[in-house]
Amino acid sequence: MKEYNPSNLRNIALVGHGGSGKTTFAEAILYASGVTTRMGTIAEGNTVSDYNHDEIERKISISTSLLHSDWHDAKLNILDPPGYPDFLGEVKAALRVSDIALVVVKSVEGIEVGTEIDWGFLKEYRTPTCFVINKVDSENSAFEKTLGQIREKLSHDAVVLQVPVGEGTGIDSVVDVLKMKLLKFDRAAKGAFSEMEIPDALKATAEKYREEMIEQLSETDESLLNSFLENGGLTDEQLKIGMKKALVDRKIFPVFASAGLQMVGVASILDFLSEFGPSPLDMPAATGFRVTNSHEEVKIASDQGADPALFIFKTISERNIGELSLFRVFSGIVIPGMDLVNQANGKSERLGTLYILNGKDRKETPKVIAGDIAAVVKLKDTHTNNTLSGKNLPIIMKKIDFPEPLMHVAIVSKNRHDEDKVASGLHALHEEDPTFVVEVDPELNQTVLSGQGEMHLQVVTRRLKERYGVDVDMVEPDIPYRETIRGAVADSEYKHKKQSGGRGQYGHVHLKVEPLVRGAGFEFVDAVVGGVVPGRFIPAVEKGVVEVLSQGVVSGHKVVDVRVTLFDGTSHPVDSDEISFKIAGAMAFKKGFRDAKPILLEPIYELEVIVPDEHMGDIMGDISGRRGKILGMEAEGGNQKIKAQVPLKELYKYANVVRSMTQGRGVFRQKFSHYEEVPKEVAEKIVAETQKDKVEQE
Repeated sequence: MKEYNPSNLRNIALVGHGGSGKTTFAEAILYASGVTTRMGTIAEGNTVSDYNHDEIERKISISTSLLHSDWHDAKLNILDPPGYPDFLGEVKAALRVSDIALVVVKSVEGIEVGTEIDWGFLKEYRTPTCFVINKVDSENSAFEKTLGQIREKLSHDAVVLQVPVGEGTGIDSVVDVLKMKLLKFDRAAKGAFSEMEIPDALKATAEKYREEMIEQLSETDESLLNSFLENGGLTDEQLKIGMKKALVDRKIFPVFASAGLQMVGVASILDFLSEFGPSPLDMPAATGFRVTNSHEEVKIASDQGADPALFIFKTISERNIGELSLFRVFSGIVIPGMDLVNQANGKSERLGTLYILNGKDRKETPKVIAGDIAAVVKLKDTHTNNTLSGKNLPIIMKKIDFPEPLMHVAIVSKNRHDEDKVASGLHALHEEDPTFVVEVDPELNQTVLSGQGEMHLQVVTRRLKERYGVDVDMVEPDIPYRETIRGAVADSEYKHKKQSGGRGQYGHVHLKVEPLVRGAGFEFVDAVVGGVVPGRFIPAVEKGVVEVLSQGVVSGHKVVDVRVTLFDGTSHPVDSDEISFKIAGAMAFKKGFRDAKPILLEPIYELEVIVPDEHMGDIMGDISGRRGKILGMEAEGGNQKIKAQVPLKELYKYANVVRSMTQGRGVFRQKFSHYEEVPKEVAEKIVAETQKDKVEQE
């Protein structure tokens, strides 16, 4: 097996909006570099990247695939994450271990919402980036227009390095601005190209873009600028050195043209990546934190001679071998049989067989060096976002900050005996995909599944069925309403008296029931004078009231923000006991609560929706129709951020609504704010439904 040094490694992420052609471009890389003998296609379901059953069926990427190839003595590690917005966590995980990203943009549609979201992630990670304007073989391809959108919406520092010649069906050439040559590609020869002189008709365009490139490159470095001003240009050597440095520093963003399916532009982009793309040695040292002091940063250089440290960025569940952990080595060299420490839990892990991957195909490797990406099987207690390192390097690498869930559903097992299998299956799937969350809500007695969108949750439940044999329905989650009161009752009396032969039951209490300020909770006051209620029974009265608080009085939801004062009562020397006073306390409280003008409270969420200007009115109208209150608007980038407060009840499947109303260009965030009174007509409906359910259950 060929050996590499860190300087020969290129860790590349392919990102972009769904349908931009990333997976086809990845397929073209493997074909051009000789890894495969024929091009797979999405339509035929035979690409190396999309090998899962649900990916082939839906014809979209759902999970990140790890691929590799060799190009001019450089090892290319290619990460192909999904472009659909439900799987943004996969994009963040891929970028966490990449040194350069290719943002693939459709030449017809131009910049789409997925492109804008990915650009935000790239700025967050400060990842060197190139743009690939793909599908220039489309009938309505518009390279210049898409270039303008890149410069307007993403970065003015986008620099054209390759221009398509004759866009549309039949395209086979690009003009290379660095080489100042026309490159003609031969699909039959795996996309190999011949260099030719630029035709006279294209020279003016080529020279325009070359001048732009040199001017922008010279502005990235003082010495280059001085040379440019003195000599009127830059030498080829200055161009090469300046290009690599400016790329790493994110001062320029090269733009290429491609038709992945026709193999146009692929080989020349690989040439650029092998020559100018940053290796792990060119990138700033990675950041870790001391296990003993989480605030103390440690810089981890890609040094093969240092103590080993690797970071798990993805977990794949393989039916035949179990969990496969994908990792990047940030320091040292790792080999099978090596003992490392999981710094998150302090447990020792012995590395098993190490693999390099091309989709589902695995090949054993004897070692993995600093900067390289590979996989290991059957780690016992190590999962995504964990760091494994030597005992002499107790550090935790900076974790992937996964996006917060946007959609919540309750899941109900179709077979009530499958609850344990559902729980264990979801736990295993969560290790593979940390972007969905499972919570068992004891208050609502529901299992709530939360994710990025409806498709995301459908994929999770389908994999639950296929891999673990359990079938669940997704239903709307119950809302955690609260009950409280507006008025006060000075005296709510209840006497519990029962005689059925032998010792009877007797408990008699007088309670005062009154509201507290919102958020105060519950307060019980003992105001008994003269021992009319014996002291040993007073805790039982409180216990009876507390039980009612958890069960509710009018709608079956928790009672909050009330004060209950026990101020009078009577007892029997023989028949009084704790149970009697507990029942008396509960019944007196219920009676007083019903007489104290009960109301329902509902959870209100803060909502931020970021949309293009043209969709702002539609979104605001929709929020108002959801009983929402618009709090304000402000500009964010080239979009508008709408701030509002909306009842949780009205936000079910809101992710679908935003995407539909904005053609997929809107994004939103939500978080709990406070509880607020439910409008009377809505409250009456909720209470009526509760009573109906109660009758049906009985």
